[in-house]
Amino acid sequence: MDSDLIKLVNKLQDTFANLGGELDMPQLAVVGSQSAGKSSVLETIVGRDFLPRGSGIVTRRPLVLQLIHTPVAEPAPAYREWGQFLHIDKRFTDFGEIRKEIEQETFRVAGQNKGISKLPIHLRIYSPDVLDLTLVDLPGLTKIPVGDQPSDIERQIRSLVLDYISRPNCVILAVSAANVDLANSESLKLARSVDPQGRRTIGVLTKLDLMDAGTNALDILTGRVYPLKLGFIGVVNRSQQDINSEKSLTDALDSEAEFFRSHPAYRNIAHKNGTKFLAKTLNQVLLNHIRDKLPDMKARLNTLMGQAQQELNSFGDAAIYGDTNQQGSLILRLMTQFARDFVASIEGTSMDISTKELSGGARIYYIFNDVFGRALASIDATHNLDNQDIRTAIRNSTGPRPSLFVPEIAFDLLVKPQIKLLEAPSLRCVELVYEELVKICHNCTSAELQRFPRLHAQLVEVVSELLRERLGPTTEYTQSLIDIQTAYINTNHPSFISGSAAAAQAVSSPPPKPVMPRPSSVETINGASPPEDEEESADDVPGANGAPAKDARSVSSTVHDRARAAPPASASAGTARRPSSPRGHPHAPRHASTHAAGAGAGAHGSTKESFLTYFFGQNGPGPLAGSSVERASTGPGVSLVGRDVSGGDSVLQSGLMAGNRGLGENSAVFDMKSLGRHIEAASDGQPQLTPREELETNLIRSLIASYFHIVRQTIQDLVPKAVMHFLVNNTSQQVQNRLVASLYKPDLFSELLNEDEALVAERARVKALLDAYKEAFRTLSEVTLKST
Repeated sequence: MDSDLIKLVNKLQDTFANLGGELDMPQLAVVGSQSAGKSSVLETIVGRDFLPRGSGIVTRRPLVLQLIHTPVAEPAPAYREWGQFLHIDKRFTDFGEIRKEIEQETFRVAGQNKGISKLPIHLRIYSPDVLDLTLVDLPGLTKIPVGDQPSDIERQIRSLVLDYISRPNCVILAVSAANVDLANSESLKLARSVDPQGRRTIGVLTKLDLMDAGTNALDILTGRVYPLKLGFIGVVNRSQQDINSEKSLTDALDSEAEFFRSHPAYRNIAHKNGTKFLAKTLNQVLLNHIRDKLPDMKARLNTLMGQAQQELNSFGDAAIYGDTNQQGSLILRLMTQFARDFVASIEGTSMDISTKELSGGARIYYIFNDVFGRALASIDATHNLDNQDIRTAIRNSTGPRPSLFVPEIAFDLLVKPQIKLLEAPSLRCVELVYEELVKICHNCTSAELQRFPRLHAQLVEVVSELLRERLGPTTEYTQSLIDIQTAYINTNHPSFISGSAAAAQAVSSPPPKPVMPRPSSVETINGASPPEDEEESADDVPGANGAPAKDARSVSSTVHDRARAAPPASASAGTARRPSSPRGHPHAPRHASTHAAGAGAGAHGSTKESFLTYFFGQNGPGPLAGSSVERASTGPGVSLVGRDVSGGDSVLQSGLMAGNRGLGENSAVFDMKSLGRHIEAASDGQPQLTPREELETNLIRSLIASYFHIVRQTIQDLVPKAVMHFLVNNTSQQVQNRLVASLYKPDLFSELLNEDEALVAERARVKALLDAYKEAFRTLSEVTLKST
C-alpha cells in the first residue's frame, strides 16, 4: 500500500504536469551549493551515472526524478533498468544517452549560455534496486557569476529554489559539505527561511572523508549543533579521482560502509548514516508526508474540481451541436438576448452600466445636447456677410429702379444661404448617432455568444446592415428639414421682428453726422446768392437719380486730378461717393459755404428732415426729386448750372449731365469704355456706405439675425426628433425581426455554431483536467479507506 501511495503521487504529478493542474504534490527537493555533492548523492541513490557533469553551473533546469521500484520478473528480461522522459515517448536503457538527452533538453529550453529555466524535466527510472521515491534536483546555489554566466545568476537561482521549497508539501533535502563550516551553509539558510522550525528539512552532510585530520562532524550528525526534526545523515560519495578511474557505484557503496564502520567517531552511528539509509529514510519520510497531506490534498481536489466544472460549464456542452432542434433553440435564444442587449444599451437599462465613461444611449444624448447644440450655437447668422455683399444684394434685387424701402427679395436672397449653414451640423449629427449605434452593436456580446465567433459576426453584420438602410432616409429627411426652411420664408412668424419695427429702431438711433451727410437742394435766387453767404457751400449735392455731385472745384483742377488717375465720378445711378470739401474737411455743417475762385454766390437752404424726407427727398417723390447741381468754376463768366425753380429748365439742363457738358472728352462720365472699371473699383475698394445704404444694411442684418434664430431653434428641435424616429427607434423595433428573418435558417445552423478552435482545445483540456481530478479524488479516497 505504501508503494501504491508513491506511485499514485507520481501518476498525479505526471498528469498535472501535462494538463497544467494546480495541485501541489508531495515531493523532495534537493538544495545545495555548487560542488556540494548533490548530483553524487542522487546518482548513489539510483545506483547509476546519468546526471551531467562539468565545471560551473551544470543543472540549469529542475529535474523531477521519479524512482520506481520494479520487481524482477521470472523470465529474465532483456533489460532490468531503464529510463523514460515525459517529453519523449522512448525508453532509454543506456544511461549515457539519458545524460545526453538531459543536456540537449536543457539547451533547447534554457539556451546555450549559462542561463536557467523554471520549466522542469521529468525523468522516470525503473529499477529493482531503487525504492519508490520522487526527488527534484535543483540548480546549485552560487554567489558570483563565473565565465559567461549571467550577472544576476544568484538572484535567478535563489528565486527558482524558493519557488519549490516554499510549498508546504515539499520536503527539503539540504545538502552541505562537511569540510565547510555549517554556519556558512546556503542550503540550511534557505531552508530555515521557509521552514523556521525544521519540521520538513532533512540535513545531508557530504565529503566526511575530506575533513581535516582530528576533526569530525559527530556533533552535527547527532543534532547538537543545528537541530532538525528529521535529523542529519552523513554520506561519502566518490571523489573526482574515483570518477575519472570509473569506479563503480557498487564499489563506492561498499567503501562508504567501510568508512563509517572503521571511523572511530562514526562507528557507533554507522547504521544511521550512508546512502542506503538515506534512501530508506527519504522513502519513509515521503510516505509519511503523503499520509499527512492526504486530507489537504482531498480538500484541494474538491476545490479544483468545482472550479474546473464551472469553467467547463462556461464553454457549453458540445453534445447539443448534432441536434438540429437544439441548435435552432440555441441560436434563437442567442439572437433574442443580443437584440435585448442592444435595446437595453440604448435605453440605459443594461445591467452592465459603466461608471467610468458614457455609454449607449447616454452618448446619443450627449451628441444631441452638447455636440449638435454647441455646433448650432457657434454659427453666427451674418458672420460671412459683409456690408458690400448686403449692398450688392439690395442693388441687384431692385434692378434699374431705385427702392423706396428695403426690398424683400434681397432679404430672401441673403437669408437662404445662411439657413443652409445649418445643414452640415445636422448631417454630422446623423452620422455621429449612426456611428454610436454601430459601436453599441459591436459591444453587445456575452460569454456564451463569444463561443461562436461566426454567429456573433453575422449578428453584428445584420444589425449594421439595418442601420445602413435607415441612415439613408434619416439623412434625406434631415436635408429636407433644411430645404423646407429655405422653401418659404415666413416673415409673419410671431417671433420674427417686423420690418417696420426694425426700420423704426434703426431710424431712432441714427449714425453720427460725420458718417451721414444730409441731402439738400440748391436753389438760385435770380442767379445770385444771398448776401449773407460769402462762400459757396461745401456740402456735396446729389446729382440726378441720387448720384452725388462732384466737389465745387475749377474745371482745370478737375481735369488735372483726372489726369493723375484720381478716383472718377460714379457712372451708375446707384453708386455713392463720400463727399469732400476743397479744404480737406470731409463734411461741413449745414448752411456752411466755401469760396470758389472767380465765382458768384449761390445759396441753398435746408428743410426739416424726417424719415420720409430721407427716403423721398425734400421736394417729394418724382424722377427729379432731390436732384442737385454740381457747381464747377472755370473762371469769370461761367455761370452755375442748376434746376430752375420756375420749372422752365428741361431735364437735359439739370442734374449731373448738364453740369458736365462743357468738360469734353476728358470727363470719365462720357467715357463709356470705363464703365466696367468704375464698377470694379466700387466693388474692390469698398467705399464707405451712404447713410441710406448703412441704414438698409443694418436693417437687413437685424432681420437676418432674427429669422436665423427662429430657424436655428426649429432645426435644433426637429433634427434629434427625426434621428430618434427614423434611425434609433426604428432600428430598435425591427432588430429582432430582422435577425430572425436573416439568420434563423436550418441550413445555416451548423456554420453559425462553429466554435473557435482555441476554445474547443481549451474545453478539451479542462475536461481532461476535470476527469484527472475526479480520478485522483477517487484514488485518494480508496487509499484513505485502506489505511483505516
